[in-house]
Amino acid sequence: MRKIPGFMTFAVLILCLGCGGPPSGGQPGGNGGITRVAFVTNNPSDFWKIAEAGSRKAEKEFGVEVLFRIPSSGTAEEQQRIVQDLVTTGVSGIAISPKDPGNQTEMLNEAAAACNLITQDSDAPESNRLCYIGTNNYAAGRQAGELVKECLPDGGKIMICVGSMDAQNAQDRYKGVKDVLAGGPWEIVDVRTDETDRVKALANVQDALVTYDDLACFVGLWSYNGPSILAGVSSSGELGKVKIVCFDEEDETLQGIRDGHIYGTVVQQPFEFGYQSVKILAELARGDKSSIPESKQIYVPTLAIKKDDVDAFWANLKKLVGKP
Repeated sequence: MRKIPGFMTFAVLILCLGCGGPPSGGQPGGNGGITRVAFVTNNPSDFWKIAEAGSRKAEKEFGVEVLFRIPSSGTAEEQQRIVQDLVTTGVSGIAISPKDPGNQTEMLNEAAAACNLITQDSDAPESNRLCYIGTNNYAAGRQAGELVKECLPDGGKIMICVGSMDAQNAQDRYKGVKDVLAGGPWEIVDVRTDETDRVKALANVQDALVTYDDLACFVGLWSYNGPSILAGVSSSGELGKVKIVCFDEEDETLQGIRDGHIYGTVVQQPFEFGYQSVKILAELARGDKSSIPESKQIYVPTLAIKKDDVDAFWANLKKLVGKP
């Protein structure tokens, strides 16, 4: 297993200096008596703009300062550098969507020793995180699988597209899709990864259409995959011939559903990821763990959005994020 090295020195230094609060809450990190908490994404997708809107609402309501951090390259190494900087800064808590939880356990545990650590969007259940806030990704994958069955009732070949299969959410969603389609006339021919590189994501779609001339459906597991699949199918002249099912609510995805080019998308509630993460980190800074269930998992429900639902959903989304 690959490990992300180099965090121990920083963690030990910060523990010695006493910049971060202990896992039980302790003294909040911050200047001038204002508790500072951090929210760390796993890529620069527009999906996270919705989560940030939720975190800003909670920032005002719970009287904390939120440091919202987006790794521009979307790599585990960049995430580590961000976490190191946050611990050095002295935040009270961090909510992170781990890019590669299986290989980031040591880094996450060392961060958890310096401040209150929770995961959001993608879990790291083997780490010392205090809880997970986000989607039940296996159930969401099953929901996407049901959309595939609806738009492709007679079966066919399916291509899965995702940034990385290292992330727990990708693994769980893929398993959910696969389990729903198992035993039927559907065949998952491959999984194409792109490391959150949209140019590569587009190229993956175009190449798949050449490699499999009888491909019937694409399933995109991460938010930007929907727009990338739509662009690839369109540029290959396959609109209307190849079905598309995806995740999340990027504008291009919702417009694609409205136009009839994307059959449906499984939307999460990233606004709630941001809001609930900041709320719990603010409570933990005061030593209050009452919102954390025994399971250490707080699931935010998902919705399947199709053409009949898209306008109402989109209007409400714009209201949440303050768009005209």
